[in-house]
Amino acid sequence: MALIPAPISTFIVATNAGDSDAFVAAFSEDGSLDDWGRVAHGHDGIRAWDRTDNIGKQSHFELIDIEQETAPETYLVHFAVTGNGFNGTSPFRFTLRDGLIQSVVIVPD
Repeated sequence: MALIPAPISTFIVATNAGDSDAFVAAFSEDGSLDDWGRVAHGHDGIRAWDRTDNIGKQSHFELIDIEQETAPETYLVHFAVTGNGFNGTSPFRFTLRDGLIQSVVIVPD
């Protein structure tokens, strides 16, 4: 298993702590989050998604595994997700840039 890059660790820790500000700050200003085709853009969009689908649903992420992919700074991460929204195992593809999350794609199984 690959080491967990700091922005991905922040994504996990901030979610589990219910810290929306830290969660949003883990993303670049022009970052995006694609939740099965529903895409949140920039800090405002990511904060809105976080409010309705993540911390707003008391989500909790447990890391199952992480693998670095062939594209630079790209990782496939599997989480066990629990909370008052989605519950189950889900793969997330993270692309990092300059120490922040550039994009997250929640990958359909």
